[in-house]
Amino acid sequence: MSTGSGAPAVPHIPEAVHRRRWAILVVLMFSLLIVVLDNSILNVAVKTIASPSPTGIGATQSELEWAINSYTLVFAGLLFTAGLLGDRLGRKKILLFGITLFGIGSALAALSDSPGQLITWRALMGFGAAFVMPATLAVLMNVFERDEQPKAIGIWAGSVGLGIAIGPITGGLLLEHFWWGSIFLVNVPVVIIALVAMVLLVPDSKDPRPGKLDPLGVVLSIIGLVLLVYGIIRGGELADFTDVTVLLPVLGGLAVLVVFVLHEKRSASPAIDVSYFKKPAFSAAVAAIALIFFALMGVTFFSAFYMQSVRGWSALQSGLLILPLAVAQMLFAPRARLVVARFGARAVCTAGMLAVALGLAAFALFDADTPVWVMCVVFFVQGTGMAHVMPPVTVAVMQALPREKAGSGSAVNNTFRQVGGALGIAVLGSVLSTVYRGDIENHLGALPSGARDAAGESIEATLAIAEKLGPEGAPLVTAAHDAFMGAMHVTALGSAAVALIGTLVVALWLPGREPAAPRSAREEERPAPAGAER
Repeated sequence: MSTGSGAPAVPHIPEAVHRRRWAILVVLMFSLLIVVLDNSILNVAVKTIASPSPTGIGATQSELEWAINSYTLVFAGLLFTAGLLGDRLGRKKILLFGITLFGIGSALAALSDSPGQLITWRALMGFGAAFVMPATLAVLMNVFERDEQPKAIGIWAGSVGLGIAIGPITGGLLLEHFWWGSIFLVNVPVVIIALVAMVLLVPDSKDPRPGKLDPLGVVLSIIGLVLLVYGIIRGGELADFTDVTVLLPVLGGLAVLVVFVLHEKRSASPAIDVSYFKKPAFSAAVAAIALIFFALMGVTFFSAFYMQSVRGWSALQSGLLILPLAVAQMLFAPRARLVVARFGARAVCTAGMLAVALGLAAFALFDADTPVWVMCVVFFVQGTGMAHVMPPVTVAVMQALPREKAGSGSAVNNTFRQVGGALGIAVLGSVLSTVYRGDIENHLGALPSGARDAAGESIEATLAIAEKLGPEGAPLVTAAHDAFMGAMHVTALGSAAVALIGTLVVALWLPGREPAAPRSAREEERPAPAGAER
């Protein structure tokens, strides 16, 4: 069969790779799963890690945030570089390197005996994860034809929901039967299985014409992203974004990124073609990714304290409550392409962002006695909304770039996701901390000055002081719960407002319904060209 011009139709994907594409996708999902699973496990373990030895390692609120943020800082700073290296050196090689490093970091984190060690090894895990996440999406784009990519990306995005579900539940089970380090040690056998499967199934691919290396662009991207994310994290830690230690890295990072963009525009062989950001659909898609994770990551951080510190549920019970969100993503993300084909990306993503905003705003109505079924409905609505946003915007980003630049596209996609998430934890976390401290201070007057400062740091710190007071601490427990609920309500409304901004962005700039696509080259059933990589 031939094309309209009479030339034979040649598929882009070698036939041997095409036949095992779904098995390859399972391996990619497995690789992505351990990266997502690790963060969701840590969210339910923060209370345990904060406990004194031997239960935990006595991490403070600030140290807990850095155990999360050291991972985020390194991860976000290296994502773009990792995507470029995958395009240049081979995505399979980068994937194997990243997941091996992630496994080593996991084993070392499990053996940490101080918060400082945990923060260090979490940074090493972030280093490895930075090479895993963009590579999985880049490989996907190179084993599926264009018409199957939306379906594959939907399934890929659904695996994030699987990680969200398995992580807290696995973490809860491990914490009930083993020591806290088991939440990291569990990654090691998963990494070994993933490595074997990658070697056997995943084909290598890279940009056949990568052009000259752009070392200045790479260095500028790393410095700019690390400074920006560090400043954001520092602002959340201090709950003050006007402090000089916050302003200097944030402004410095932004300045370096401006220089990076100017350099890329003038470079003969740029690391990333910044002209893609002139396309409204591309820019709207990456903005939507950043905004939705800004809103959700902040809520994810404080919801663990709500469920465990206010409601008194165990880590396992808290994990089970996240199940509706994950189930919704697994159900709807793989099918989002069908809804997009009927109604268009703009309508679907707008409705999805509204559902996310509605779910986040519902937290402002929660109290210490909210029925569990209500929480399950809210989480399901949030998951349904995400499932109808993430696959379409990811498709918009990835299909805007040529297939050989898939690593760069994936890196852009995930960089905006991580920066948005870090900003969400920092900004919404600082709002939560500031409102909580303002409300609880009026109830700490009877405590010594040193204990008063410590008790005002977080709800966990207040409850720890109240426990030491015995029966006399009961009023302080009630005050802590009330102050936290008030702070959570304010933070939830802030996160919902950010989601509404994302709704406006996708409603204005994402494309509407597209005409039906022509038959793909794969449907022409032509053999792969001789000598194709397999």
